[in-house]
Amino acid sequence: MGGKLKQIAIYGKGGIGKSTTTSNLSAALSMMGFKVMQFGCDPKSDSTNTLRAGQYIPTVLDTIRERTTVKALDVIHEGFNGIYCVESGGPAPGVGCAGRGIITAVELFKQQKVFEELGLDFVIYDVLGDVVCGGFAMPIREGIAEHVFTVSSSDFMSIYASNNLFKGIKKYSNSGGALLGGVIANSVNAGYSKDIIDDFASRTKTRVMEYIPRSITVTQSELKGKTTIEAAPDSVQAKIYLRLAEKIAAHDISETPSPLEIHELQEWAAEWSDQVLALESGVVSGGIKAGI
Repeated sequence: MGGKLKQIAIYGKGGIGKSTTTSNLSAALSMMGFKVMQFGCDPKSDSTNTLRAGQYIPTVLDTIRERTTVKALDVIHEGFNGIYCVESGGPAPGVGCAGRGIITAVELFKQQKVFEELGLDFVIYDVLGDVVCGGFAMPIREGIAEHVFTVSSSDFMSIYASNNLFKGIKKYSNSGGALLGGVIANSVNAGYSKDIIDDFASRTKTRVMEYIPRSITVTQSELKGKTTIEAAPDSVQAKIYLRLAEKIAAHDISETPSPLEIHELQEWAAEWSDQVLALESGVVSGGIKAGI
């Protein structure tokens, strides 16, 4: 669409559905007419698979190891609806920092001014969120991404990873680092799941961007090597991803979160543990009120 480039980082604990969410977000934005690049930052290099019919693509680090000179355009591959797909890759197993691929890839693209050349509207970094250090922290630390979103379920370890991410954002917020856009609540089916995530967002002073339920449609689509947006465009699930994309496209103000200290997080989780059974059985409604 030719507007100002918006760079976004999506973080989340491994296995939480981060890449599924990111790929459907990219696909939805492209269907809205935006020029999108999805930048996979996981050493597994599988972020963009469903944008390319299940096909893996050569990574930036692999290409650099094989060639003397590498042009950024050599490591960009076209995916669904013209989406530009990139996988940063990682070192050989057991050798070096897993985040090195992000650092190398981002530096290559900056030097060659690829984003400007392609006239992109969105660059979406799909980043492993279990460890916010080294290369994985680069989109936050150096302010490469303007807005950060975390994908989280109501499971404690997912929320724990999100809270750690918030600590990283807060640490770098006074030195030009990226700020937090909000939480994308994934696999939210049970009523208490929404209550837990809502309460966590309230206590850490952020917002929930969208609630994405667990759906068989997603599983069926991925078994075909496709996003839900491509495989089931008229489904309820596709409409939810499109709604998320509309909110992300309109989002322009991110903020510094207020992460919980570990003892606060543990106490909060213990309180919720006592409430979940009652909530599930309908004895209690509304959950724990923020601030209690």
